[in-house]
Amino acid sequence: MLIFISEDYGDLGLSPEDMQQRMGKWFAWNDQMTKDGVTKGGHALTAEVRRVTGPDRTLTDTNSTELKELVGGYYVVSAEDLEGATKIAEGYPDYDLGGTVEIREIMVFEQ
Repeated sequence: MLIFISEDYGDLGLSPEDMQQRMGKWFAWNDQMTKDGVTKGGHALTAEVRRVTGPDRTLTDTNSTELKELVGGYYVVSAEDLEGATKIAEGYPDYDLGGTVEIREIMVFEQ
């Protein structure tokens, strides 16, 4: 799984034109991964977060302005190993904005 961590585009002060150009880069990367047959799913995530914590199930609602880092979305990809997933992550469009890709292996449990 590729998890995308960055600041919200709105918080970065990007113009509408810059945001449109940025989305074009995302669509191109998605199209390439689809063509290569590596994407298995994924979605953008909203900036609203609800956390449920502890034995009392304490609820906390936050949004991107209150978080130090925003998980903006994810892709589930097919790769042989972490190195293969790292190669796929090279196309992430927001490295130049200080964005990060966290790569996590999905564990599958047999029942």
